[in-house]
Amino acid sequence: MLGRSRGGQTSKVHLAADRKCRPLAIVLTAGQPPTAPSSSPCSRRSGSVARSGRPRARPDAVAGDKAYSSRGNRAYLRKRQIKAVIPEKKDQAANRKRKGSRGGRPVSHDTDLYKERNTVERLINRLKAWRGIATRYDKTPESYLAGLHLRASMIWIKDLTRTN
Repeated sequence: MLGRSRGGQTSKVHLAADRKCRPLAIVLTAGQPPTAPSSSPCSRRSGSVARSGRPRARPDAVAGDKAYSSRGNRAYLRKRQIKAVIPEKKDQAANRKRKGSRGGRPVSHDTDLYKERNTVERLINRLKAWRGIATRYDKTPESYLAGLHLRASMIWIKDLTRTN
């Protein structure tokens, strides 16, 4: 299901990536709904963390931009014992402060880990090296998602066959 806008059909790609700019999960949603509800499915789909040896079932930390700052996302990550590296939105901070002591503690995040969030941006650039993905030629969400998965698998194959 894709959303409608003045420009026509739109979609939003949510990505989970490791520190080597390799895709772990790709979720395609309609372009108009808020970003926050989609992050938990992306986190659930990421599966295991790639590393040498036996893969782990969850990462140590998850970095995201302010769009993913919501109570639901933070609660989901806290329940799985994953450190959330997501800054708080200004309106959320103002609302929390307005409530006083009932508003809860301020959200903190590791700024050094947050600087590494650019790995997702670099992954997006690698995905958009394909013109069809960059310009969104596909009419259906299924074919567009299939193109994203194909490009993601090519990124993984290239990285795994690279000799040191």
